Amino acid sequence: MATIYEVHPQTPQTRRIDEIVAALSNGAVMLYPTDTVYAIGCDLKSKIAVDRVRQIKRMSNDKPLTFLCQSLSNISEYANVSDPAYRLMKHLIPGTYTFILPATKLVPKLVQDPKRKTTGIRVPKHTLCQILLENLGNPVISASAHIQDDDDEPMEIEKARLFDRLDKLVDIIIDDGSEPGLEGSTILDMTIDPPEVIRQGLGWSEAAAWL
Repeated sequence: MATIYEVHPQTPQTRRIDEIVAALSNGAVMLYPTDTVYAIGCDLKSKIAVDRVRQIKRMSNDKPLTFLCQSLSNISEYANVSDPAYRLMKHLIPGTYTFILPATKLVPKLVQDPKRKTTGIRVPKHTLCQILLENLGNPVISASAHIQDDDDEPMEIEKARLFDRLDKLVDIIIDDGSEPGLEGSTILDMTIDPPEVIRQGLGWSEAAAWL
C-alpha cells in the first residue's frame, strides 16, 4: 500500500517534503496533484521508476513521456530551444502548457520519442510541484492519472476512487486537498515555426493570443 502524505497546498510541511524527496531519490513512484490533472510521476533519472510509470500507464516504449522542469532556464538543459520558441515560451511559462522540443543528451531515451528524438516538457504553475522540483534537483515525470472510458476519453473521477485505484501501484500518494482535474495541458510542438497545436487544453485562449 502507498504512503499517503497530506500536505498544505501553499506551505507544504518541510518534513513531509523531505520524506517524499528522499523516496523519489530512491526510485519511488508517486501520485501527485499538478496545475492540470493528478499525475503519476517519479525522478526523471531513475530508470527503474520510469519503467514502472510506463507499466502503470500501459505505455509502449515508442510513446514519449512528459516531465516537469522548474524554469525556462532549466528547460534549456534538457531541450534545444530555438530563438522563436524561447520568445513564445517566455510568455507562457509557468503555466498549463506542454512543449514538444528536441531533446538533449540529458533526457533518457526511455522518455523520448524514439523516432523524432523529441520530448515533452512543462513548467507548472503549482506550488507543490515547484517545491518538489527545487528540493529534488531533477525533473519529475508527469503522466496523467486519468481513467479512460471506452472511447479513450478522460472520465470524471472522485479523488477517493483515484487514490484507491492506484494505492497498490504507486509508493506515494500526495494529497493537497485538491480534487482531480479533468482537462489536460495545451500541447505545442515547438520543433517548427510557427508551432503546431497538438492539443487545445487548459490555457489555450492565453496561448492563442501569442501564436
